[in-house]
Amino acid sequence: MKVNKIGITSKYDSPQALEMVETIVKRFTSQIKIFLDEGSFDMLNLPETERMPVEKMKEAGANLMISIGGDGTVLRSISRMDDPLPLLGINMGMLGFLVDVMPEEAIPTIEKVLEGFEYTERCRIAVNLNGEELPCATNEVVLTTARPAKILTFRVTVDGCMIEEFRSDGVVIATPTGSTAYAMSAGGPILDPRVNATLIVPLAPFKLSARPWVVPSDRPIKVEITIPEKEAAVVIDGQHTYTMKKDDTICLTKAKNPARFVVTERSGFYEKVQSKLR
Repeated sequence: MKVNKIGITSKYDSPQALEMVETIVKRFTSQIKIFLDEGSFDMLNLPETERMPVEKMKEAGANLMISIGGDGTVLRSISRMDDPLPLLGINMGMLGFLVDVMPEEAIPTIEKVLEGFEYTERCRIAVNLNGEELPCATNEVVLTTARPAKILTFRVTVDGCMIEEFRSDGVVIATPTGSTAYAMSAGGPILDPRVNATLIVPLAPFKLSARPWVVPSDRPIKVEITIPEKEAAVVIDGQHTYTMKKDDTICLTKAKNPARFVVTERSGFYEKVQSKLR
């Protein structure tokens, strides 16, 4: 499919990222229609583009999203879309597991992608807190103590069966995409993004027997706090934060719509892990 409209979002507080936005706009504005997210447009005010909320870009006819920044910029952009556009990440951050393209490769890569592209789909987690639908997670949902040095007791149920009740600083529920993020730092395994699974990783558990679990992604997960007068912060992809207390229930299921990532020549997962984690 040839691309005729694209959306661009960027890391607003990075002069290098904003400069890259301007470079891309000047190079491609004569070929395609370009939408800029509100923050990028307000910082640059490029009249040849159109100011457009990320949530509205697909409805406006965009075929592709270009994210300029780091993994956080990618996650923020995807979280704003109910049915995410295919996304191409330009790496202006640090580690960058979700951004394949280096700045010096940006223009030639975009030239190729605009002629047509393939994309991979990666499962997301739908999050429901006490009946309220929260943003979906592309990487992970983290439940962590809201009071430093105060551990919590969690009861975790998968597909209606309790698998664990443990005391810990928190718990990470991660997608395969998020297995190389917080879950990995907490001692969880690395999963190939093509694996249909969800990770459950305790954070600093009190019992040595509390170990990470890998469960099927289509099985519902329920997490409860069982000790009164203690609260947890619920953090989705490091972008959205909510509060959870005793008798609250958080339910996690496979999201209806996946995240979509444009395939580039540098998209090999195993090679990426080797290069990023040396």
